[in-house]
Amino acid sequence: MPAGVACGPRGRRPWPPVARGHPLAAVLEQVTASSCPDRFNFHCHTHCSDGSLHPEELARQAIDRGLEHFAVTDHHSIDAYGPMQELLEAERRTGRPTPMLWTGAEISCLLEGCLVHVLALGFQRDHPALQPYLRGQSVVGKALQAAAVRDSIAEAGGLALLAHPARYRLSHRRLITAAASLGFDGAEAWYDYGMQGRWHPTPLVCEAIDTQLTNLGLLRSCGTDTHGLELDGR
Repeated sequence: MPAGVACGPRGRRPWPPVARGHPLAAVLEQVTASSCPDRFNFHCHTHCSDGSLHPEELARQAIDRGLEHFAVTDHHSIDAYGPMQELLEAERRTGRPTPMLWTGAEISCLLEGCLVHVLALGFQRDHPALQPYLRGQSVVGKALQAAAVRDSIAEAGGLALLAHPARYRLSHRRLITAAASLGFDGAEAWYDYGMQGRWHPTPLVCEAIDTQLTNLGLLRSCGTDTHGLELDGR
């Protein structure tokens, strides 16, 4: 391997440039099938997009569940982040253990001509590169292409991960391969495609996605994709 090229754990292919050294990358490297919903949750929603929970309500549930790390990924919005961070900081001042809240947003884009969602995680909240994607609705034109979205997330210092890869009209194998070729940092490996009342990763499908990501040297995330009133369900 050339000098100066960082490599993911266990000798896998090098991580994309942004992932190398990003503090969230070390957290995502710990994600397994049992990480969600009690330890990590990097995909959930509030009423700032199409969810039912107020930001503060979701933050309190995250505290009560004992989460270690989480991100709220409202569609094209980070409006929930400020109120949640304020509540978490207030709780920390009382000495109560609280999870680490990462910036997050779910952004629509076109990948291989297929409309998909990208989880932007750990980016600089006010960076201008992402502002066109955080105005409450999808963009149009060249900015809708996956490469443009990935580049904007990277410019803002964040990680780009393909959300729920097995929910689209194209196969997850094709989409993840295409995302990897564009420099995506990873994908959502553990997801409840059956949308059960109590979140549980879907066997076989999630395992196949996790294996593909491992072989490509990419990061994996997990999340409940909560839209309702309970953080442990869809």
